[in-house]
Amino acid sequence: MKAVFWKRAVAVVAAGALATVGLVGCTSPTTSSSASSSAAASSSADSSSDDTVIKVGASPTPHAEILNQINDALAEEGYTLEIVEYNDYVLPNTALENDEIDANYFQHITYLNDFNEENGTHLVDATGVHFEPFGLYAGKTASLDALADGATIAVPNDTTNEARALLLLEQEGLIKLNEGAGLTATVLDIAENPKNLTIQEVEAAQLPRILPDVDLAAINGNYALQSGLQVSDALAVEGSQSDAANAYVNVIAVKEGNELSEKTQALVKAITSDSVKAYIESTYNGAVVPLF
Repeated sequence: MKAVFWKRAVAVVAAGALATVGLVGCTSPTTSSSASSSAAASSSADSSSDDTVIKVGASPTPHAEILNQINDALAEEGYTLEIVEYNDYVLPNTALENDEIDANYFQHITYLNDFNEENGTHLVDATGVHFEPFGLYAGKTASLDALADGATIAVPNDTTNEARALLLLEQEGLIKLNEGAGLTATVLDIAENPKNLTIQEVEAAQLPRILPDVDLAAINGNYALQSGLQVSDALAVEGSQSDAANAYVNVIAVKEGNELSEKTQALVKAITSDSVKAYIESTYNGAVVPLF
């Protein structure tokens, strides 16, 4: 659950920080549509005000790919689906808050809740769709057993995903977190670090890019997919029956008050269909797990 809406200054465990990595936060969205060429050429304002157009912000993989499977189902209900692709975690939420799009599909529920709290937005989930198991991938070190003292492990630098990465490291016995740290854990909550690991905080979308420069990296499912990483190759993953599956279910988000609108209900019905479930299961080989 494939950028960061705030960057926190926190201590890095041990020395040896990597070179600064560029951010993606200002990436411009791109638009695709199942509409006719004339409709696709219409302005964003026209699209968002058209009652027959459902405009959804999404990350390219896997969210936009999954959305593309429901074009026909929505057309049967009289709607045209317009997908606006984003490569960061901020713009799709601000666009939704500002009524520029009707819904978005790129984030897990924990991130959505934290975004609302930090930014004063009014976004809610309309339905849960899937879970992307978080994976720990090999960089310069090929296995957990070969991990040397002082090795560097890269993790996302946004609050919810950093906690998730740290919990995965704890799951594998590499660190121990303070009791109760849970989904708000940061590197400051590391109580035990027997290998003196350097935990390098990196913007989430950049993790696959820097993987060759670190020993291991804990990478979000969508960014792993975009980079050609297979969950089957990960050294460790979250289980689909774990608490993470509930905490990190990827959702269709809408602005508060629109949960029961005709557009939202049509979108929810289409994306939780048996055909979409079959597509997810046959396409992503366990990297994306339907939860409906």
